[in-house]
Amino acid sequence: MDVRMEIVYHVPKGPQANFTSDGLHASQAILIAEDLLNTKRAQSINFLDSYNTEWTLKELKEYMKGIQTEPHNVKVYFDGGFDLGTKNSGLGCAIYYDQNGKSFRLRKNVLVHELDTNNEAEYAALHNALLELDLLGVHHLPVKFIGDSQVVINQLTGEWPCLEESLAKWADRIDEKLIQLGIQPQYHLISRKDNREADRLASQALNNIEIFSASEVH
Repeated sequence: MDVRMEIVYHVPKGPQANFTSDGLHASQAILIAEDLLNTKRAQSINFLDSYNTEWTLKELKEYMKGIQTEPHNVKVYFDGGFDLGTKNSGLGCAIYYDQNGKSFRLRKNVLVHELDTNNEAEYAALHNALLELDLLGVHHLPVKFIGDSQVVINQLTGEWPCLEESLAKWADRIDEKLIQLGIQPQYHLISRKDNREADRLASQALNNIEIFSASEVH
């Protein structure tokens, strides 16, 4: 989780000033806060998350301690492919996360037959990734969703309107699942070249090559 620090800094027998930091990972913010408090010149320090919810130092430390045994620092790469000739769709996702002081990667793909366009396949790939997050036990955390579909990313962030009924249904389904899991989505658009892993998983599904693997990342 990233937070901003709100600091009230006081010089002994001197002026007082208020500072707000840029976004920092919570673990870094805790270290900086503790160092500032040790100087005894930081009169107060609070933290604001991406939803402007306020945290005390004690609350933030307890939160960070609590998530160590659960999957956290989650990044999801997703991609969907559509074969116009067969009407088949390949859905791929690669999920990176930390747990118990170690880093892991889960790769999963699936072949589906009921979709009609490539954009639907992209949405379905993201929805399939959400199902995997549910199985992993990822709940009430910020998650980065990374893909190369301008349509999906821009529609889910509200940059583009979602006018097609079929895509609007997928967007609603994704929003409902996010709410159910308590996940705070952070969407990132990347090039297809930078999304090679998820793209390959989607292509393998279209070629009837099923992939499911979970491994530690060193």
